[in-house]
Amino acid sequence: MDRIKVGITGQDGFVGTHLYNFLKLNDRFKVIDFKDEYFLSKDSLNDFVLKCDAIVHLAAMNRHKDDKVLYDTNVKLVEQLIKACNHSNSKPHILFSSSIQEKRDNAYGKSKFKGRELLEKWAEENKAGFTGLIIPNVFGAFGKPNYNSVVATFCYKLTHNEIPKINIDGELELIYVHKLVEEIIDKIREQYKSKEIKIDRYLVPYQYNAKVSEILSVLDNFKEIYFKKGIFPDLTKGFEKDFFNTFRTYIDENHYPFHYTKHEDNRGIFVEIAKTNSSGQFSYSTTKPGITRGNHYHTRKAERFAVIKGKALIQLRRIGTGKVVNYELDEDNPSFVDMPIWTTHNILNIGEDELVTLFWINEPYNQEDPDTYFEKV
Repeated sequence: MDRIKVGITGQDGFVGTHLYNFLKLNDRFKVIDFKDEYFLSKDSLNDFVLKCDAIVHLAAMNRHKDDKVLYDTNVKLVEQLIKACNHSNSKPHILFSSSIQEKRDNAYGKSKFKGRELLEKWAEENKAGFTGLIIPNVFGAFGKPNYNSVVATFCYKLTHNEIPKINIDGELELIYVHKLVEEIIDKIREQYKSKEIKIDRYLVPYQYNAKVSEILSVLDNFKEIYFKKGIFPDLTKGFEKDFFNTFRTYIDENHYPFHYTKHEDNRGIFVEIAKTNSSGQFSYSTTKPGITRGNHYHTRKAERFAVIKGKALIQLRRIGTGKVVNYELDEDNPSFVDMPIWTTHNILNIGEDELVTLFWINEPYNQEDPDTYFEKV
């Protein structure tokens, strides 16, 4: 079966990065790489749209001090995409990222409404597929503070010794970025399978409804029990788990290794490895000198590595980047490193003796749904 060729404008942005990563995990899709500079080259943009069965148009300006610049920029990006389709005689299924702010009297909302109108008109005139996604407030890992969402701003400030402030304690309709990606992928599949061209205006359902103060309270609790004390919160509920997986990606790499309190007397040494308010799985391994374990990543699991005996090098690299972070741990200074989602990791025995490592993960291993993807650090 031919793979569905999907292009993402704004591929390197917040939602674009997550969508790109999930599509790359699925053999049903082939991602057509996009670069922002394509909008500066008519030939490059024409060539891009010509290769795509579906285009998810995410590229947009979220904030700018000049409302006119913001509005004009976002509308122009849509117009350029339409021109490229016309010039190359391409009719891909276009999925447009709009917003619930369409109804609000601001430049961003107005630009999204206008962009959706232009693409709907193009789709009708050219008998092409179109999905106008009206999206609630999106949060998740790696969003830009003071730009993508209030959740990103709160997470960054709480983990960087700053005090978050609430300007308006409004009620927000929220969707976790992983859920939004699922919705987008479902819409791509739906159109591809359909025997008829669909022009669809889709109000993406929100997952969570919470006041800004309630969100801050949850995140502040993560700071107190997890960031300061290393205690895992209750991860059995989707709301807390999604916010926790978001929160921990804002923790600076210098926060680790996090050192344990070592209790020593004439009987020996006692160290509490991990305290948790949710279920999970503890395990340990022994590793011979020079051997490496791991080289995989997870999209939802919380995981902790603790060296009990020997000397180890733990390496982490966020998927899609080239930067490798190295941590050396040994038995003389009991410590741990936690693995962020979308970060491939491994552990290497760099000592002369056997390495003993204890692992904790927040859900038992399920062979049918392992959430483990192999990629070398």
